[in-house]
Amino acid sequence: QVQLTESGGGLVQAGGSLRLSCAVSGRITNINYMAWYRQGPGKERELVASDAGSTVYADSVKGRFTISRDNAKNMVYLQMNDLKPEDTAVYYCTGLIAPYLEFREYHYWGQGTQVTVSS
Repeated sequence: QVQLTESGGGLVQAGGSLRLSCAVSGRITNINYMAWYRQGPGKERELVASDAGSTVYADSVKGRFTISRDNAKNMVYLQMNDLKPEDTAVYYCTGLIAPYLEFREYHYWGQGTQVTVSS
């Protein structure tokens, strides 16, 4: 059973930093694509950053957030610097992953981790 588990969220003051981690557990064949999404209060879920070999960032986080992967450990990270109150949201890790002995890929989601930025 493939599972994604986020960690590293919390409360931080504006201008501060947090590093989110996402661990992919379970037996897998391949991880194609990993990304971070977020959903703020009263807002729709939105893409923050993705890594499918090349990285893509939302305009609102460019220059402040960095996505990275450790393929050997099946981990993905989101380094968040210069945080702003508008970054307050639940952050979700997602991946396009082929489970063990399968070549078809499925989208998996973590349960989310809360990031709160105070002004």
